[in-house]
Amino acid sequence: MNPNLLEIQNLTVFYDAIQALRGISLKVGKGSIVCLIGANGAGKSTVLRAISGIKRPTDGEILFRSKPIVSLAPHELVKIGIVQCPEGRGVFPNLTVEENLDLGAYVRHDQPEIKKDLEHVYSLFPRLKERHKQLAGTLSGGEQQMLAIGRALMARPQLLLLDEPSLGLAPQVIELIFETIDRVNKEGTTILLVEQNAQLALKASHYAYVLETGNILLEGEASKVLENPKVKEAYLGEVV
Repeated sequence: MNPNLLEIQNLTVFYDAIQALRGISLKVGKGSIVCLIGANGAGKSTVLRAISGIKRPTDGEILFRSKPIVSLAPHELVKIGIVQCPEGRGVFPNLTVEENLDLGAYVRHDQPEIKKDLEHVYSLFPRLKERHKQLAGTLSGGEQQMLAIGRALMARPQLLLLDEPSLGLAPQVIELIFETIDRVNKEGTTILLVEQNAQLALKASHYAYVLETGNILLEGEASKVLENPKVKEAYLGEVV
């Protein structure tokens, strides 16, 4: 069993009077893909926002490489290796593809290595190389998702947080995105994946947590969660 790269202990998060997370605990083993699945409003994206420093928890602890990180600002978290690829892509529409990718490396100063990583992103997504001088706002939705993932990889994350990478994309683009997620993981990047498409997420992951209204309903090896009758009925649309 791989050591835990990330550990969350009794995490509680409020949005004003609304409790989004109710004392949840979870672990992400180094080198693994772990997914969070659940209905809209279950708290999946809130977990990622809390890890990346965008939303401060009311209570609980987040440990990265066994060190507490709740007090760190988002840019400090990027420096230590936690990078989020946001829902909705969040590309800079008036900058070129290459300028967006360069911004992904904004905390780095190792120019030769940055150049290597840029070529690596282009090898993962050849379409981005073809469009490297094109404004990001003129790309298709699928190309923007490729760009958002590529920009996150430019920071050389140890832990990549992916929020709804398949949202609104055509099936063939989704297949490419998930092939790339698998490749990036095999190259050594640990991934925490939030994904509305439960079947897709469970097939791509090693371990899974099912969230429901801010609580962890169940957890386990992703292949076993995929076969769980409650999960099949609630999230995969299968009658059991």
